[in-house]
Amino acid sequence: MDKANLRGAAFMVLAMAAFAIEDMLYKAASQSFPAGLALILFGAQGTVLFAALSVLRRERILHPAILTRPLLIRTGFELGGRLFYALALALTPLASTSSILQATPLVVALGAVVVFGETVGWRRWLAMSVGFAGVLLILRPTPDSFEPYSLFAVLGMIGFAGRDLATRASPASMSMAQLGTLGFGVVTLAGIVLAVYAQEAPVLPPLPVALKLAGAAGVGVLAYGALTQAMRTGQIGFVAPFRYTRLVFALILAVLVFGERPDQLTLIGGAVIVGSGLYSLLRQRKAG
Repeated sequence: MDKANLRGAAFMVLAMAAFAIEDMLYKAASQSFPAGLALILFGAQGTVLFAALSVLRRERILHPAILTRPLLIRTGFELGGRLFYALALALTPLASTSSILQATPLVVALGAVVVFGETVGWRRWLAMSVGFAGVLLILRPTPDSFEPYSLFAVLGMIGFAGRDLATRASPASMSMAQLGTLGFGVVTLAGIVLAVYAQEAPVLPPLPVALKLAGAAGVGVLAYGALTQAMRTGQIGFVAPFRYTRLVFALILAVLVFGERPDQLTLIGGAVIVGSGLYSLLRQRKAG
């Protein structure tokens, strides 16, 4: 097997494990500290870390294209995605939130058809439909079992999908550190919006909360760097499916750290989303 593909897959698995840990640490911090303030502190620390990396590399901290239309659109989608995903992490089980997030590639594929006019065969349309059915299994939109806060995860997932689509139109000259600085800057802005809306009074976090948020920022920077390296190493068609390992790590952390016990429909829904996403990637690879 191609060594470049193996390295790319390893970086992707590392990135997904780190993202799952980042989510866990933020959720743990927000259980005893206002979610908006936690997001501000998390985002600010990540912004500083990426900005320092740019300085070490003798790059501009902010790319000149930051105010261009594609990046403004990307920033808007990421702001919405970060805001709603943070609310989902704070208010709903980690297992269900992470499961819904796995539908992002399916929404990206749908958006590529609408926005960029890409052609999708009937098999991939069917896979996307099945994937969205998996989301409904987790949401359970019936009067007796529907959890309104779960919609935050759906809105966050849509925001991230829009961000990924807008990234295609962003300049290739932007480095990983510059994208990271922009991304974590948006996280900070999302925290400010949430804190103002929820009327959270500014307070300093207790030491345990501060350590969790610092850990989340550090792991988030690692995750971002590993993801960038993964997408630049090996074939995307081989490496991309390893994104779904994030759900495995998230389920393990949900059980071990928060004592969650995902019910059967949540597990089935997660499996359906992952399976349809993998099939969609397989069909895309064959079409390419």
